[in-house]
Amino acid sequence: MPGSADLERQLHLGIFLFSLGYHPGAWRLPDVDPRASHDPDFIAGIARKAEAAKFDFFFLGDALATSAEQQYVFPSQTVRLEPFTMLGYVAAVTQRIGLIATANTTYADPYHIARQTASLDHLSRGRLAWNVVTGADPRAAANFSREQHWDNPRRYDWAEELVDVVQKLWDSWEDDALQGDKAAGVLVHPQRVHTIGHEGEHFQVRGPLNVLRPVQGQIPLVNAGTSARSRAFGAARSSVVFAGVPTLESAQAFYREIKAGAAAQGRLPQDVHVLPGLVPYVGRTREEAFSLYRRLSELIATPLDIEALEQQLGVPLAGLQADSPFPAVDPHVPGLALARHFVAQARLLNQTQTPTVQQVFAYGIARGRGHFLAIGSAQEVADTMQHWFEHGAADGFNICPPHLPGGLDDFVDLVVPLLRERGLFRTEYTGVTFREHFGAKPAPASRYAAPLAAPAAVPAALTEVHHRLDDVVRRGV
Repeated sequence: MPGSADLERQLHLGIFLFSLGYHPGAWRLPDVDPRASHDPDFIAGIARKAEAAKFDFFFLGDALATSAEQQYVFPSQTVRLEPFTMLGYVAAVTQRIGLIATANTTYADPYHIARQTASLDHLSRGRLAWNVVTGADPRAAANFSREQHWDNPRRYDWAEELVDVVQKLWDSWEDDALQGDKAAGVLVHPQRVHTIGHEGEHFQVRGPLNVLRPVQGQIPLVNAGTSARSRAFGAARSSVVFAGVPTLESAQAFYREIKAGAAAQGRLPQDVHVLPGLVPYVGRTREEAFSLYRRLSELIATPLDIEALEQQLGVPLAGLQADSPFPAVDPHVPGLALARHFVAQARLLNQTQTPTVQQVFAYGIARGRGHFLAIGSAQEVADTMQHWFEHGAADGFNICPPHLPGGLDDFVDLVVPLLRERGLFRTEYTGVTFREHFGAKPAPASRYAAPLAAPAAVPAALTEVHHRLDDVVRRGV
């Protein structure tokens, strides 16, 4: 039994919604609805289940391109609803759980994102966070009148300035700018609404925003640390950084990098929370969990691609068939570490010393984007989570159930109670906003706030507003 947890620090847990399940074969299970991604009742049910379990957040990723062939790569990402629309609905059917909306900066304008995020933060009463992505799918370019998808440096140059503009727009209204003084006839205090006058390399934005300052002041940022630029962005600016790390060692290295990067930016380690993706195959016994994994493997519709597997792992596979034993992998070649990991996992999960090519391929498919597969009894999964938490690998986890809704039910009903018994996870929400769930201090006042002039100055400011409006009318705008 692992040692007791530090009660001053607890896990953060969120649900990463893959409506058909994280495992590509899961949609073929009898109790999985292939149209779940568009079913309001299903979406509400998942969000409410996570909220009842006191999860920190409900997270929806996004993509701006698809094809019928996507079903063989990642079925859950073939079709899905637009994230702000969906989360507006989720906000209406929940009360406390945080909401993470994804917005792709490469194909967006800062004013639009500022309006969407500020609006949803108000409608959710301060439960929003923005997942900042620059897009990894080059096919998106063709959907936005672009000849090609920008390279990583250009995307992040654009993204960093765009985020700067959005944050300025959030501050363009001071918290108490909307006066509503009926006696004085002053709805809005003119000195508390500000143009931002941004003149940058990519954007020229005057402002102000036409939505009040968000409930949280500055909406927390989230991102996934994949490239070096994205990790640097997360360390410097994000409240939560997601990670796709398949082993404890890779998770620890990632964790150290993000925390060190935050310190280099003058932040405290607790200012940024590292949450690896976790795919829990939970059973009442270990064999039950392994049986679930093997059942899902048998449902994979993706054709075996020997050539792609060979390129991925660096192991010669020419001439082999699906049921051929996977070749021995030299234990001393550093460049074959991924192959050794694949084979070791295929051996463990299929309970055989000689996994086949198909079994190794199936593990690669189940692994998806590289998230850690925690497979075992509820006790074993809880032990693994606690070990990562206490040994510098995670501040919590972004839970990706292999199938839904059953995979979330199993995790919530079997694993979460064990985490609570160990003092590792909350039994009740102590805050309301996303910031509060993660222990963050309230955002400071608007950067544009300044000592106010005497009240007599207000009518003069109003006169200037009237002049501007008259000018707009004369020009017929």
